[in-house]
Amino acid sequence: MKSLLIIALLSLFAVSCNSTKSVRKSKSGNGIAQDTVRIANDSLEYEILIIEPGFNTWLASRAKPEGFYSQEYLESRNRIYVSEWNNRVMQPQRYNSNLYELQIDYQPTINYGYDVNYKLYNYFIYFQLTYKQRLGPFEPRI
Repeated sequence: MKSLLIIALLSLFAVSCNSTKSVRKSKSGNGIAQDTVRIANDSLEYEILIIEPGFNTWLASRAKPEGFYSQEYLESRNRIYVSEWNNRVMQPQRYNSNLYELQIDYQPTINYGYDVNYKLYNYFIYFQLTYKQRLGPFEPRI
């Protein structure tokens, strides 16, 4: 169920440069703290929600700070990761369908801005390290 929410929310992905952010923490039924990171533009045309226990804490404590990577770097990695993610969604007999449930709509022709690319990239790194997956030719590292 957790993976379904993650993928469902990631499928809503896409934000422009002018975004507002809010972070909410709640407790799930089993007592595990669950982070919700929401990024939305002013007109709400695009939105990304990441719901993953521990992601917000990981982002604040272990991820490289904003500005460390260029937007071009993040976009190029995100294209690779999204492509592999979507390939795995299409092959549920080969890959765990609990991890890869819904496709992510990431259009390379849209400028989502630095903040969205930064958080999406870091989610992919977090996901790979947490679930011991590899979404591309690069070793996931912080």
